[in-house]
Amino acid sequence: MPGRGRALLESVKVGPDLGLPEVMNIRQAAQYLAVSPDTLYKYLSDAKLPAFKLGNRWRFKKTTLDRWMEAQSEHGAGKGRRGASSARRVMG
Repeated sequence: MPGRGRALLESVKVGPDLGLPEVMNIRQAAQYLAVSPDTLYKYLSDAKLPAFKLGNRWRFKKTTLDRWMEAQSEHGAGKGRRGASSARRVMG
C-alpha cells in the first residue's frame, strides 16, 4: 500500500496554520518565522531579510519570506553557520 501512505503524507499540512495575511508586520513575521521581533530587527539592520517599509513600518510578504527561507535552506545545506557577508550575497 505505498500509494496510500503517500496520499496521507500529501494531505498533512507541514507546520501550523497561523492564519497570517500575505503582508505581515514585524509581530506577525516574527511569529511566522518563530523568532523574536528583536531578532527580525537585527536581521533587517544587517540586510539579511527581505522586507519593505510602508511609511515608517516594516512589512514582510509571506511568499517572499517563503522563497527566502527556501534559498537559505538550499544554500546552507551541509555548510553550517555562515557569516553575514555570504548571507548578503544571497540577498543580491
